[in-house]
Parts: sequence; C-alpha cells; structure tokens
Amino acid sequence: MTKTAVVAGVGAGLGAALVRKFAREGYQVGMMARSPSFMQTLAGEMEAEGHRALPVPTDLTESEQVARGFARIKEELGPVDVLINHAGNAAWKDFMELTLDDLEQAWRICVGGSFLCSQAVIGDMVERGRGAILFTGATSSIRGRADGLAFSSAKFAVRGLAESLAKKFWPQGVHVAHIIIDGWLATEEVRKQNPDAADTPMLDVDHVAASYWVLTEQERGGWSFEIEMRPYNEEEFFG
Repeated sequence: MTKTAVVAGVGAGLGAALVRKFAREGYQVGMMARSPSFMQTLAGEMEAEGHRALPVPTDLTESEQVARGFARIKEELGPVDVLINHAGNAAWKDFMELTLDDLEQAWRICVGGSFLCSQAVIGDMVERGRGAILFTGATSSIRGRADGLAFSSAKFAVRGLAESLAKKFWPQGVHVAHIIIDGWLATEEVRKQNPDAADTPMLDVDHVAASYWVLTEQERGGWSFEIEMRPYNEEEFFG
C-alpha cells in the first residue's frame, strides 16, 4: 500500500533531500513551503524518476492555509503517514538590535508552523493507530547562542513541543521524534555564507535524510525519541 509523507518547509538543502529520500523509498510526498518555484522544479525531478511529489504552496504560519494545504494533500495523496516539521527561521542580530517582530517571526514559523501541521495530521494517525511526526532541531535546541536568541528560544520550544507530543501520543501508536542537527549542512548556500569554513567538517544532507527515514522504520518496541547528528571530526569528535 502506498504511503504518504509530508515535508513542511522545503528548500534546496535538507528539505529537498528529505523529499528525494522518502519518494525513492516508495512514498508519495506532499511538499509545503511559501515559494512554489523550487517545489515545482523538484516535483518535475521526482516525476522524471517515476515518483509523485505534490507541491502545495503554503504559509505555515497561517492556520487557514495550513488547513487547506493538508486537505488538498489528503484528497490527492491520501492520509498522512509521516509528517516532517522542517521549517525554520533565524534572525542573526545582536540582542540589543533584535525586535519583538524578529522574535515572534521565529516562533511563528518554528513553533507555530510545527503546531499547526502536527494538529492537522494527528487525528488520522491516532484513528489508525500508526504514524510518525519528526521535528528538525538544531544545536540551538539544547544550547543557546549569543547571536541567535530568537532562533535558539524557538528551537528550545520546538523540542518541548516534540517531547510533549511524544508523551501524549506514543501510547496511541504515533512515533514522535526530534532530530538535532549539530553542525553545518554541506550545501551550496552554507558554503557561500561561510567561505572561511571550506575545511570545516559538514553533514551530508542525503545521509541526514536517510536517518530520518530510518526513524520511521523503527519497531514500536524500540522507538527513539531523539537523535543527534554531527559531522565526523577526527580532532574534536564531541567538541
């Protein structure tokens, strides 16, 4: 039976890698993000490989848009088996330059978007007694950053949301898990933004995406709530 996954927050890096991984593992994939152009290109790539990836332009901070988006996905692809809450927002400013709008925007995207998407699928998952909801975390989920108060505080909250959902819905058959990305992802954008980090170990997005899929394959008697992913650094492995 064909399964359906939704990646909420699809960009050119890990989001796209997650779409490719789940599509190639036999899932129909719903893609949600504000900008339709990249999703259309990715949908064409997946179609050329014989996979179904449905682009659904959605502002994840708007409850009505999220509801419409999931209604469309359910109508065209069926009930959601896997939800990946991947959207994020950051305002890298000094604390005294940070505004309340910056803080609220980080929370609305990271926390509010994850809340709305999870709420849209959890009822069907509980009814069927199975499903998985995965949350993308970051180093800032467990360690605050001097230059990233908005992002760090929002990511701390996402982790709390994930843990609370796990405690409530694991007994009902829904595997909720949180993935901490503790390192830079090896993408063109990251390299462009950090030209001095050419020799810094980075995480391969395809390998990271594969770990998300592995979580969804775990047997219920041995579910993981949280995994931390780090690039291999021979000199400072756990630095």
